[in-house]
Amino acid sequence: MSYLEHSLKTVPTGWRKLLALNWSVIVLITAIASVGFLMLYSVSGGRLETWAEPQMKRFAVGMVMMIAIGMVPIWLWRNVSALAYLVALLLLVAVDLVGVRGMGAERWLELGPLRIQPSELMKISVVMFLAAYYDWLDVDKVSRPLWVFVPIIFILLPVFLVLRQPDLGTAILLMMGGGVVMFAAGVSLWYFGTVIAMGVGVIFLVFESRGKDWQLLHDYQFARIDTFLDPMSDPLKDGYNVIQAQIALGSGGWAGRGFMQGTQSRGNFVPEKHTDFIFTILAEEFGFVGAVSLLALYTLVLGFCLYSALSNKDRYASLLTIGVGATLFLFFSVNMSMVMGLMPVVGVPLPLVSYGGTAMIILMMAFGLVQSAHVHRPR
Repeated sequence: MSYLEHSLKTVPTGWRKLLALNWSVIVLITAIASVGFLMLYSVSGGRLETWAEPQMKRFAVGMVMMIAIGMVPIWLWRNVSALAYLVALLLLVAVDLVGVRGMGAERWLELGPLRIQPSELMKISVVMFLAAYYDWLDVDKVSRPLWVFVPIIFILLPVFLVLRQPDLGTAILLMMGGGVVMFAAGVSLWYFGTVIAMGVGVIFLVFESRGKDWQLLHDYQFARIDTFLDPMSDPLKDGYNVIQAQIALGSGGWAGRGFMQGTQSRGNFVPEKHTDFIFTILAEEFGFVGAVSLLALYTLVLGFCLYSALSNKDRYASLLTIGVGATLFLFFSVNMSMVMGLMPVVGVPLPLVSYGGTAMIILMMAFGLVQSAHVHRPR
């Protein structure tokens, strides 16, 4: 027994768990969030109280919750996974019945002084549920049709409710996040090939339905597709957001214009500059170097998640960690692709950087689950 192991055994259990947390991930998460604080301070014109200070308070609450969740044994989270999914599903049903409308969509619930977005909770709950499902299921049944059909139903139920809000971006993230867990669990690639083929068919039907009585997407969603294909077709309306974002990205150059010196943000040309399009502000003020640095921080967090998942002998903990890592990857990759014009604008925030309450807290809680899987992994 090494001196360090002997020393840890003499420390009370609670302190041992605290020391066993993956502090490298905590430091990286704090660094990413600090980038957000800096950008929110910039876009508000140098005022902390507008967006930066509330975001800092939320991050502090989220950090406490992450550490607290990380101290709880992973088997407890396995046992409540189905309950978490059920609660999130009921909240989505409540949104459909009594949800609060904002910015053309009905995505929020008001619970006293709090306003929450249940779809954010579902992104993590579905990962928890699928990880528990495949932990319970015998390995030799993973690719049998009946046992593949069951998780698909549990993915499509929240997808249907989210599409009714409407929120196409979150619906896509739910399907992709669930698909990653199924892939990691060992589901045959033939099923994924079938889904891809069906997806191509659905895309064909979507375009075929345009202008007909059975139109499958809303007009604004078709407008986003048109804007993606040709932003200059409507530069003053539907294409405006993407064009201004690309101008901001390009004007940053190699090293950027300097902190709080971005012309696009200071002139309020970039829309939703404190939420979905905050990456453009970073790229304009800190250039290619700043953008790549943020991407590197995300990549390091993903690397730690992947290493933790592959080295964990607990199946539930491993699948859960992969699912949370995939959710983070989908968040930042879709957001960055969206603002760069590589995919249609779907309203996905940049994780830990964009201003927002529910998304920040839920993601911190998700990393609390990753910490629990790390701390309580079989030795």
